[in-house]
Order: sequence, then structure tokens, then C-alpha cells
Amino acid sequence: MNNDALSDLSIAESEFCFIDVETTGLSPSDNSVIEIGAVYVSRLKIGKKFSSFLNPGRDVPYFITQLTGITNEDVSDAPFFEEIASQLREFVSDSIIGGHNFAFDNSFLKKEFAYCGEEYLDNPQVCTLRIARRLYPALRSKSLGNVANHLRLKNLNAHRALDDALVTAKIFIKMVKELKEKEGIITNGELLNYQYVPQSKPAVKIKKKLGQDIAALPSTPGIYFYLNSRDEIIYIGKAKSLKDRISSYFSMAAPRKTKKILSNSSRLKIALTNSELTALLAEAEMIKLHKPKFNTLLKKYGNKYFLRFMNEHNYPRVELCREFDFDGNDYFGPFSKREKATTLIELIDKTFSLRECSDKEFARKRKCLLADIERCNAPCVLDDTEAYKEELAKVYEFLYGKNQFALNRLLGKMKEYSEMQKYEAAGEYKRLVELILSQIHRSSLIAEPINSASVLFEITGLTSKDYILLIAGKIYIKDNITGPDNSFDEAIDDFYEDTINLQYMPNEEDLEKLKISLSWLIKNRNKVRIFYLKEFISKQKLYESLSRFTQQSYKQNEISFEIKDLMSSLSE
Repeated sequence: MNNDALSDLSIAESEFCFIDVETTGLSPSDNSVIEIGAVYVSRLKIGKKFSSFLNPGRDVPYFITQLTGITNEDVSDAPFFEEIASQLREFVSDSIIGGHNFAFDNSFLKKEFAYCGEEYLDNPQVCTLRIARRLYPALRSKSLGNVANHLRLKNLNAHRALDDALVTAKIFIKMVKELKEKEGIITNGELLNYQYVPQSKPAVKIKKKLGQDIAALPSTPGIYFYLNSRDEIIYIGKAKSLKDRISSYFSMAAPRKTKKILSNSSRLKIALTNSELTALLAEAEMIKLHKPKFNTLLKKYGNKYFLRFMNEHNYPRVELCREFDFDGNDYFGPFSKREKATTLIELIDKTFSLRECSDKEFARKRKCLLADIERCNAPCVLDDTEAYKEELAKVYEFLYGKNQFALNRLLGKMKEYSEMQKYEAAGEYKRLVELILSQIHRSSLIAEPINSASVLFEITGLTSKDYILLIAGKIYIKDNITGPDNSFDEAIDDFYEDTINLQYMPNEEDLEKLKISLSWLIKNRNKVRIFYLKEFISKQKLYESLSRFTQQSYKQNEISFEIKDLMSSLSE
């Protein structure tokens, strides 16, 4: 069936297949599927089911076993994905495929099909999480469990593929009935559009030329500027897709502020970027530079917090601070919220055996309660620097994103207290395990302290690549859209010549860029390659390892047009 025919077909007459996978971790580039479950829905009725353990070719991590119940024994004799790929394709057939947060499952399915040399499923896709975000805006969490509870559906075996796929199918059937009653949605085309694009009518009449101009805009990242009649910039924004973002300004659903910006604007200017990150950085920099009247965000630098390890002490402890310096100590961050930084300190204190006492208390050389309950290895009385360095190294590994050791230690303590029937203490360690599990995908991106990191990030855009350099807390952008400069190449030259250029010491603006960059890079790590400068003997060797690295001169790709030419008057 072609796409047009499928789009016009009613949901009640269509076939869907809901898929769920359990994996060895959260990143498809580093992990594999260990279980797959699929449930067929035909004419809004639950139909056939498919499930299988899969051999990932590696051990199942202990914390995954604790979460899912799936062990190495379960998957050791299971088929590899390539052995069930054709069977899965046949099961799915011509149905619309989907799941809850299907982007996650889809990323693993794409990887597994690619690894076994098979073409991926090109079926239309539906995501119950996307639908839930629009259909149940008041529901605080749109997780599979929360949506199921909201719809009074039970899933007694959560985190198992077939059971999760089954409850997703049941959720979908109930959602479809609500969508028909509340939104009048009855066809597949309406359903697939609903999950992505808010349905709205134009707020103003748009001249044919405007429609052509907007239609010609690329669906690429960039920044846009609204200027008034005096050619002053009154608003700056960034977009993941310029075409979608600019189109939204002319929608009935546009917020009051958006309409006010339009009414005060005479001209719109657009500048293209290679990636969303460079658009974010350019927006922040431009707002600080021009201070547009309608930009209330980003005019001030937000709070930033760091974790500091005082290396001047033989037994460093972790502490919270508001800034970092080049004083020989190690700093991790930045964190935009104090709560996140203090939570991380709590995890470190309760998972590892570093001292928590002040220098004054440490100088008394008296063993404390924390040593008695094995939360500290008592360096104040044992004076074992080697053992302390080993524990500190484990903390650094945890901060670099290697969570396995911490999880194993916490799970061991949880089990120990549970066997001793100290359930309150066991519950506390269970909470810490869940804290780590919930933040695995937000783990540190780089394996160096932030104050001493020298890293080049290669970011894959839609048509070309961006290059972001982090050296000693300062961010440099190759061919920065905000203006030409040579600081990117100069910073790399200085690194390999072992030169310290005081002109390039980080300031408040650099910290803001650092926060924006790390936040985006962590969330989009599948689009990023990381190069540690210390691993290359020269700038030339570094550049040789980069694919398609260009030495292009600065060029800003701009489009500019008049607002009055874009809109007809409301009286027309």
C-alpha cells in the first residue's frame, strides 16, 4: 500500500505493530539488544505476539539484570539478531510500527539491522509518548508506567520487552478512542501528523511571495533576527529547523509575545548554521551583544556550580564551589542548578570512601562515625595515601561517566542490608541506585577535569560538520557565525607549542558557552566525535584524523526580507 492510500485509511481499519526492546545500556553505539517483544494490533484489537531473547555478544551488566531480571544465562544460548531479523520483518509486514518513546527502540533496531547487513524497516512510525505529551498535558510524567496507570492499565512485568509492548498496544487503543472523541482524528494521516505538528490555522493572510519564501527556507539549523523600522534588532531566536520555526510565527496558535514581535518588526534576517549547537551558541552570543528588547532570557549569566577536589591536600575531598580557577585543583561541571551538584556530592559521599570532614576536623586525627560504618577509609588515622588515591581514581571514573563500579557497590550494600533485615537502609541504597540509573545518559561527556580539558568535538550536521574546541574552560568555534577570527586555530597552535595566551583566559561568557555546549553535546552524543589533543603529537596529526576537516574562510549564509512583503493586511 502506498503512503497516500495508507494516510487516507481509517485507524480502525489499519494494522499496527508495537515493539519494545531491552538492551545492555542506553547508547546504541556501545550497546546491544538482549530481548525484543512485538504485539500486533489489527482493527484496534490485540493480535499475534512475537518475543525472543537475543545474544548481545557481551555480558549483561549487573544493573541491567537487577532492572529487567534478564541474566547472562538467559541470553547465552539465544539467537543473534541476524538470525531473527527476517522473522521480525515478516511479523511486522506492512503495518505502522511504534512504541512508547519509540525513538529509543528505533535507534537500537536501526543499529542491529545495519550490523547484520539488512535494510531497515521503512514503515510509518507512531509514538505513544509523543501522543501522550499532547493528549495528557497535565500528566506530570509521561513514562510508560505513568500513562498506563492513568488509563487504569496494569503491567505486572515492567522492563520486559513483550509485556511493555503489550501495555503500549493497549495504551494506543485507548488513546485512539480519545483522539476520535476529542480531536476528531480518524485517519492514519491525521494520527501521524498529530504526534508531531500542532494543528492550527493561519493567524494572518500570507501573500503568495511569503509562502514561496517560507517554503524555500531550508529545514536546517540557524538563527533569526527581527528588526524594527530603525533597523534595530528587537528579537533574536535560534531554530533546529528554520523553516518550521519561522512558519510557526504565522500560526493562530502563536503566543501573544510572538504576535507582538511581528507587529513591531519591519525586517527578518536569517543566518544558517551547520548544527543546532552552533545556533544555540550564536544566539547566546548575539543576545549578549545586542540586548534585544524582546529577549528576556539569556540577558544575564545564570548560576553555575562546580565540584572541586583540593589536590593541595594529600587526601582531597569533594566540595561545592561557584567558580573554577587554574590553581592546581580539579574541577568538574558546570552545573546550572545547585540541587544537581549537591545530589552528585551525596552520591559520591555514600558510594565511595573519601573523607567528608573539614580540614580542621581531619587535623585532629580521630576516627569518626563515618569510618565505623565504612563510609570513609579513615585516612586521618591510617595515613594510607595509595589506598586513598585508588578510591579517588574510582570517583573520577564515575564522574567521567563510568557508572558500573558505583552501581555494583551500591547494589552490594543494598543486598547486604536487606539480608540483615535493615530495610530502611536498604531502601536508601535503592534510591541511590535509581538516581544513578535515571542519570546515566547525563553522565560526563569527557574524561578530563573541566579546568584542564583539551578536547576537540566534531559535530555531524545535516550537510556539513561543526568543530568546537574546549581548552582550559574556554570554547572556540571553527568559522564562528558571529564573526571571523583566528582564535580557533591559534588556540590549537598554542596548545602544541605549550604556550599560555592570557588573552584567551575564560570569562563569564565562556562559562555560559561551556554550559550550553556540554548540555547539548551530552544529549546528542550520537552526533559527536571526541578528540583529545594530548593524544596527538602535533596539529597536523590531529587534522589528519578528522574526516573532511576544512580550512574554509569565514562565510555567513544569510537571507533577509521585509516583513511587509511577507504578510498582507488583515483587511485584504
